Amino acid sequence: MPDIEKIQTNSGQKNSDRTNSGATGSYSQSQPLPKRIRDPDKLCELARELRVTILTMIHRAGSGHIGGSLSCTDILTCLYFGEMRHYPFRADWPARDRFVLSKGHAAPALYAILARCGYITSQDLLHLRRLESILQGHPDSRRCPGVEASSGSLGQGLSIAHGMALAIRNQPMSPRVYVLLGDGELQEGQIWEAAMSAGHYRTHNLCAIVDANGLQLDGPVRDIMNVEPIDDKFTAFGWNAIDIDGHDTQQIFQALDEARDCQDRPTVIVARTVKGKGVSLFENKVAWHGKVPNDEQLRLALEELGAARDAI
Repeated sequence: MPDIEKIQTNSGQKNSDRTNSGATGSYSQSQPLPKRIRDPDKLCELARELRVTILTMIHRAGSGHIGGSLSCTDILTCLYFGEMRHYPFRADWPARDRFVLSKGHAAPALYAILARCGYITSQDLLHLRRLESILQGHPDSRRCPGVEASSGSLGQGLSIAHGMALAIRNQPMSPRVYVLLGDGELQEGQIWEAAMSAGHYRTHNLCAIVDANGLQLDGPVRDIMNVEPIDDKFTAFGWNAIDIDGHDTQQIFQALDEARDCQDRPTVIVARTVKGKGVSLFENKVAWHGKVPNDEQLRLALEELGAARDAI
């Protein structure tokens, strides 16, 4: 892989006045990219803090999807801080890796990550789902720096990501494209058209990650429309399939490394997760798909996460 810590980028982008005071430290657009973090303890602490931010954002907004945001937090933490090559002060940097949040209702998790990286500010997080805010209920690439594709209509993200991967697979520095899918989202037929296409074109710089938390809006995925065995289905379309614990950082990175090393086909990582992960009140409860905690429930959740109420 290229030594991204030595790469510098140009200025002049629309979010050039933003600074990053989060996990990667404060730096200006003239400084090199921060080093990747792969220390499990540091990443665990980062994920805990991000969960606090997610809950506080959603409570303040009075609307949002807690369960699916918390289930994918560990995955996004590993991607953005330990795997992907990206630069917050030039969101259109050609050599960047791309990320598409196909399960767009988990936008609070992505926004918390983008703020921590420096694409947006902590003040932006106070305006989740408000009119004219850059942080809508589902990601809007026209408004929010760092968002590669607008999403929310389930089933479309894999097609978008595959198109991106095809377009850039012969570029210098071999940028990669990552897309996060929900397991309930796999009930959409367009997913399998995209899977067939990516397998046919052997799009090796494409990595799909399934946030397989087992629950969707109306109940367990297996009862609504069973999508298992996920890995065998993708394998049948010519993909490299890996099944992991989606909350184990070591397994996540091993899978990401294997995906990067696979040069003859796309890779899907089936990440087995817990909906509402991190807060016992929310874990594995379908009611918390899109429910907002009241003041007392937020207090209990933040207490369990070891945080104060004013978390943002």
